[in-house]
Amino acid sequence: MTHKTITLNLKFPHVSTEAPKRDQWQWENVAAGAAAGFTTVAVIHPLDVVRTRFQVNDGRVSHLPIYKNTAHAIFTIARSEGLRGLYAGFLPGVLGSTISLGLYFFFYDKAKQRYARNRDGKLSPGLHLASAAEAGALVSLCTNPVWLVKTRLQLQTPLHQRRPYSGIYDAFRTIMREEGFSALYRGIVPGLFLQVSHGAIKLTAYEELRKVTVDFKSKRSTLHNQNPDNLLNSVDYAVLGATSKLAAILLTYPFQVIRSRLQQRPSGDGVPRYMDTWHVVKETARYEGVRGFYKGITPNLLKNAPASSITFIVYENVLKLLKSARRND
Repeated sequence: MTHKTITLNLKFPHVSTEAPKRDQWQWENVAAGAAAGFTTVAVIHPLDVVRTRFQVNDGRVSHLPIYKNTAHAIFTIARSEGLRGLYAGFLPGVLGSTISLGLYFFFYDKAKQRYARNRDGKLSPGLHLASAAEAGALVSLCTNPVWLVKTRLQLQTPLHQRRPYSGIYDAFRTIMREEGFSALYRGIVPGLFLQVSHGAIKLTAYEELRKVTVDFKSKRSTLHNQNPDNLLNSVDYAVLGATSKLAAILLTYPFQVIRSRLQQRPSGDGVPRYMDTWHVVKETARYEGVRGFYKGITPNLLKNAPASSITFIVYENVLKLLKSARRND
C-alpha cells in the first residue's frame, strides 16, 4: 500500500491533485463518513433545534415561543418540552447526516474518477471544485425530503394548533396525503445552492489549510520522507475542520434561513407562509433587513464549529482503522 494510494482516497479532509483509482476502497470512505455523521448529530442536536426555531421566527408568527438568546432557548425548551423537545427531529437528523456524508464522499470520488479520464490522473483545483459541486447537488436531491421532515419536527411546539406529527413515518405520510409528493422538495432551490457552495467552500478551505499545515510540520520534522498523513493529529484535524466550516457558514448561511422558512408546515388552510425562494427573500428583506438572513447564526456557530471538528476527527480515525484492518487481512 503506497502513500500515493492513501492520499488519493475520496475524503473531505484531504484531496490530492490526482484522481482515485477504480480499485480503491470506496466502502471505507462511506463507512467512515456515516460514522462521523451519526456521532456529530448525536452530540450537538439540541443546538440544531434552537437554530431552526430562530431561523423561521420572523416576528410575525404566533406558533413559536420567543427566545431571548441561545441559552434561554435551550432552558425554555427543556423546561416546557423536556428532552423530547431538545431532540425533536433527531431520527431524520441522524438519517440525513449519515446518508449525506456517506453519499457525498461516494459521489465526489466518482466525479473525480470521471474528470480524470484523459488527464493522466491529474486534476486541477477547478475540477476538484466541480467534483465537490456535483456531489453536493446530488446529495441535496437525495436528502431534501429528510431535511424537510426534520425541520417540521423541530418546529413542533405546544403552541401549534394543528395535529402534530407523531414521528418521521407519520410526517412523511401526512405530508404526502395533505400536500402531495412535490411538498417533499420544498426548499430544494436554496438547498441546492447551499449544498453546492457550502461543500465547495469548506473543501477548498480545508485542503488549502491542510497543505499549509503539512508543509509547516514537514519542515520542522526530523524524519525525512514521512507520510504526510502521520504529521497531523486529532487536534490538527479539529482546528482545520472548524476553521474551514466557519468560512463556509458565514458565506452560505442565508441559504439555510431561506430553506428553513420554505420548509415550514402550512397553516390550517393549507397555504404555505412562503410560496417560493424569491418570496422569502423579498419578505425577509422587507421586514427584517440583512439581519433576518442571519437569524440563528449564534447557535449555528456553536453547533457547527465543534460539529465539524467531531466529524473530521471521527472520519479520519475510523478511516485509518478500517484501512489498517484491511491491510492486516
